[in-house]
Amino acid sequence: MTLCKDIRDYQILFLSLFLILGIATRDWTLHPEFIGVAIASCIITQIICSLITKSQDTIPVINIRSPLITSLGLSLLLRADHWSTMALAGFAAIASKFIFQFGEKHFFNPANFGIIAVLTLTNDAWVSPGQWGEEWWYALLFVGTGGMILQRIGRWDTTAAFLGAYSLLAAIRNMWLGWTWDVYFHHLMSGSLLLFSLFMVTDPRSIPNAPMSRILWAVSIALLTFILRNFFFIPTAVFWALFALAPLTIFLDRFWVTPRFSWWQQPELSAEK
Repeated sequence: MTLCKDIRDYQILFLSLFLILGIATRDWTLHPEFIGVAIASCIITQIICSLITKSQDTIPVINIRSPLITSLGLSLLLRADHWSTMALAGFAAIASKFIFQFGEKHFFNPANFGIIAVLTLTNDAWVSPGQWGEEWWYALLFVGTGGMILQRIGRWDTTAAFLGAYSLLAAIRNMWLGWTWDVYFHHLMSGSLLLFSLFMVTDPRSIPNAPMSRILWAVSIALLTFILRNFFFIPTAVFWALFALAPLTIFLDRFWVTPRFSWWQQPELSAEK
């Protein structure tokens, strides 16, 4: 018997824990009111969009878990000087789910879309990829909690493909430049990279449905991330890579046809719906 019937409850718990841990141990300059703004803007946008898009003959089911997870993700990764920027990120993140759909499935990761939106449209938003440092115990915490969720939703292949491809490319570059291996492991132990790999690139509602398409998609993101980071020197390369390749999900789902993921029928409980 599980404590939570919906795996998203664990996601909310773990992301909240990471947020508290980051503020307590990393001395982030994060204002508590900005977290409240992110949560409020995501939930309000979810309610409004659900009411606008509802069928006349049905009562809309207001999903609170999804916008809450998105708002916690924004709070963990995004920094801004003004509360209005955080509100815009929350609005853009949730609205993207209702606007950019194909076959009743959104293909942009909401939190990633919100981050890219404010990085593009405002002058006071930024992402700090190194905010978690490279301490090993952060990595163990992220892998342990993220692994539990991935095992429930059956998306380990996506994380393995992304980290495997990116690690291989980084190893080749490390050998080519003649650097010591401590430089290599220092880079791969980045907390932000692990958070992205375990909690963002694995979102089952916005990534490809079939296992083979997920692997190709994740490897493509790893390759583009490597290029943007090491040849164009973009510190937020991983977020731009996910944003740029998100529409590829549409074509992969049409090529490898597999039933899309349902939170109510998780892999180990029953077949996907």
